[in-house]
Amino acid sequence: MKNFKRILCIICYLGVMVAAQCQEKNDTKVILITLDGFRWQELFMGADSLLVANEDYVQDTASLKKTFWRDTPKERRETLMPFFWSEVASMGQLHGNRTLGSKVNLTNTMWFSYPGYNEILTGAADDARITSNDKIPNPNTTILELFNNTSEGKGKVAAFGSWDVFPYIVNEERSGVPVNAGYEKATGDDLTEREKMLNDIQRQAPIIWESVRLDVFTHNYALEEMKKNHPKLLYISYGETDDFAHGGFYDFYLQAAQRTDAMIKELWEFTQQDEFYKDQTIFLLTTDHGRGTQPLKTWKSHGSGIEGAGGVWFVTFGKGVAPMGEVHEEEQLYSNQIAPTVLQEMGLSIPKKMKGSPMKL
Repeated sequence: MKNFKRILCIICYLGVMVAAQCQEKNDTKVILITLDGFRWQELFMGADSLLVANEDYVQDTASLKKTFWRDTPKERRETLMPFFWSEVASMGQLHGNRTLGSKVNLTNTMWFSYPGYNEILTGAADDARITSNDKIPNPNTTILELFNNTSEGKGKVAAFGSWDVFPYIVNEERSGVPVNAGYEKATGDDLTEREKMLNDIQRQAPIIWESVRLDVFTHNYALEEMKKNHPKLLYISYGETDDFAHGGFYDFYLQAAQRTDAMIKELWEFTQQDEFYKDQTIFLLTTDHGRGTQPLKTWKSHGSGIEGAGGVWFVTFGKGVAPMGEVHEEEQLYSNQIAPTVLQEMGLSIPKKMKGSPMKL
């Protein structure tokens, strides 16, 4: 009888331990962030020497050089992205500095936005059906939809984007995932005072691009969602870097990148003081495509005809991430690995349709 009780106690203890481990795994929250068309060159080397003083792409070269130019790439990148290089580099991982042999590539052959976002969010390229940036509902299933279809994830997923195509990329109508993108305002019967204010200011603010709003609205709508509803899986896409680049405004491109760095820092700091997110949140950051370098004017462009536009980057930090810093060894990662990595970190099964394998963080 004593042995039986002892065995029973051991079984109960093991059961409690397993349950606790499962609960800990399920408590993981993921913030997935993209910076549209932001080159790996600026992330890892800061302001480009061929562009920062180029009057074809900069209005006030003296002012821009004073703000962003420093003697070494290390100093320049720290000036451009201070949060990434003063904090993320010490607690997380930065992949994609091709000068060190660390490579991150797209697997789709289009090298522009909708195919890039589809690959990131679904774990597989779809060159047969995703061939344009048109507002076509995505036939593929994103990780946002997968999580929203679980009992744990229902109502705990949200997406925010500056580009107005995201409701189609996420397939908001089919997936049931709420998407606030483009010039959409916050809706519902329980709007906070801050959401009401954002709605008013967004309506009053100037429109620079017809299909892309300023990132300040995307960011603050997303942050308010985190405070109010605490989504377990949140996707945010900042867009200014790509649109300023397309316009040939290198000064505005750099300024947008620096603002985004500060916004991401604000998100991180919020998660570290919020009981729901603290010590339970992992951040994953990337871009939907690269840009050209040679000839110089191709920095404004991307697509299959632009050399180097398939080269991207990947950054991660937060819960369970090994603090590798900037990766200095040869490696080859792909954008289709991000979706299965998110599912793995959240303790969800990975569909066979996903072509990428989860990354070891």
